[in-house]
Amino acid sequence: MKTHAKLPVTIVTGFLGSGKTTLLRHMLDNAEGRRIAVIVNEFGELGIDGEILQQCSIGCSEEEARGRVYELANGCVCCTVQEEFFPVMRELVARRGELDHILIETSGLALPKPLVQAFNWPEIRNACTVDAVITVVDSPAVVAGTFAAHPEQVDAQRKLDPNLDHESPLHELFADQLASADLVILNKTDLLEYDALQAVHAQVAAELPESVKVVEAQGGDLPLAVLLGLNSETELHIDSRKTHHDLEGEDHDHDEFDSFSIDLPEVEELRLLQALKGIVARHGVLRIKGFASVPGKPMRLQIQGVGKRFDKHYDRAWGAEEARLTRLVVIGQDLDQEAIGAELTAALA
Repeated sequence: MKTHAKLPVTIVTGFLGSGKTTLLRHMLDNAEGRRIAVIVNEFGELGIDGEILQQCSIGCSEEEARGRVYELANGCVCCTVQEEFFPVMRELVARRGELDHILIETSGLALPKPLVQAFNWPEIRNACTVDAVITVVDSPAVVAGTFAAHPEQVDAQRKLDPNLDHESPLHELFADQLASADLVILNKTDLLEYDALQAVHAQVAAELPESVKVVEAQGGDLPLAVLLGLNSETELHIDSRKTHHDLEGEDHDHDEFDSFSIDLPEVEELRLLQALKGIVARHGVLRIKGFASVPGKPMRLQIQGVGKRFDKHYDRAWGAEEARLTRLVVIGQDLDQEAIGAELTAALA
């Protein structure tokens, strides 16, 4: 009787804006025939990141691709693991003969250790193994001493966690992400001078065992041979990797984070971006993501905003039968959905 080898799983973690989704997009675009399932763990009812990833060329039709992108909504994976992660993994385990690899992108809020520990559950450990935990580092933010591109936004997230009572939560969360890593990617290295980059190397190395490899990248552009096939079996030794969160307690609650979706009509690009920046300035918004329909443009405008920084590009053509609209997911703290919706509608009217 033929038995399947364990299905390798790569977990990608890092702060909001560090480049996790870009890295996954690169991996899917260069899958070289590998059959890859993706679990995207993000805030937002619509799973915009999933839509972005579905546009990647992974050697199958769009309809087939939709069946390989699993989106876990409503918070960090260590909180939703019981409710959502297990059923998704059980389905993937049942199909493991059709798959070569699983990629999991954690939320920027998530600590990777509890997720790795979940791979010791009986129904998962017999079928899957953690090939590697990859931590993506925003190199310029480390140089700045903020560790995240928008530290005030991430710090607000951390302060909602009642179990965290320490003076430098961002540094400690950064250290916890590194503590679980099998591979560390120093991203955005093109934005740093030589001496600054060497300082990042030194700071990261101080948090890591010598066995953990550190590589440099620009936009996550790395060969798949570097990213996949590490055979780390991380779940077997994750308990020995001590983190600050171990000391603070395992239970935590992110229920105070809000997310909602909003549909808007077609809108001029500049006008939309100005309106969104105004919303960020006046409300407790941490992130905005989605897509827009721009009048006269045959392509859909994809938008990703972290704090006041917005990235945008036209990702694909609108379908002939597709409704042309603007759809956004707004993520933040104590959000007044009605007020934000009214402000956006008024600004774009």
